[in-house]
Amino acid sequence: MKYDLVIFDLDGTLLNTIEDLGTAVNHSLSLRGLPLHSMEEYRGKVGHGIRDLVTKSLPEELRADAAYVDSALKDFREYYSSHIDVHTRPYEGMVQLLEDLHKAGTRIAVASNKFQEGTERLVKEFFPGVEFAAIFGNKEGFPLKPDPAIVEEALKAAGTGKDKAVMVGDSRTDILTAVNGGIGAMVVSWGFRPRQELLNALNELSPSGSLADDAEQLRSLLGAI
Repeated sequence: MKYDLVIFDLDGTLLNTIEDLGTAVNHSLSLRGLPLHSMEEYRGKVGHGIRDLVTKSLPEELRADAAYVDSALKDFREYYSSHIDVHTRPYEGMVQLLEDLHKAGTRIAVASNKFQEGTERLVKEFFPGVEFAAIFGNKEGFPLKPDPAIVEEALKAAGTGKDKAVMVGDSRTDILTAVNGGIGAMVVSWGFRPRQELLNALNELSPSGSLADDAEQLRSLLGAI
């Protein structure tokens, strides 16, 4: 195998979560009589944690009101926690790819900016046949991506070095996380960001990085044929 450790982003990389996320935010907005957003609009808002998602979804004049954001976030979280897997599904080929990596002895980790409880629940629900070296979400006292702490903790959990590790994501944030952590970078084009945006980010941040358009291409890049 080409890598000892593969660190996967969750939303937009392993799982298509956008409809459940967007529906939960719209639920919180509707309780307040605020304008709702389309699922397509939410694709550009996700990736930096749920507080950031809810804040960006509020009218601009309300975003600086911390108490209002807290209230909207509370309603979002309550709804999302009980509707987290209504529409969410793995992207085509990803379950098999992770199972094959696991069987080949590659260590697998998840690094997400989704809250820890939700990250663990979705990973365990949709990838039950995979043993993960680590599952990292957003939790108190732990910085969000692109801080390299999440890479350092994954390397420690897997017991491997930076030269044998790679991060696979669907955003500039994931590329920057890999760069900050000193490991390889790969992105997938089926997630929440436009393909050209990803190519531009790779050229700027990690010219040696790669982009995959489907699970089979990712499999090849990872050396998991």
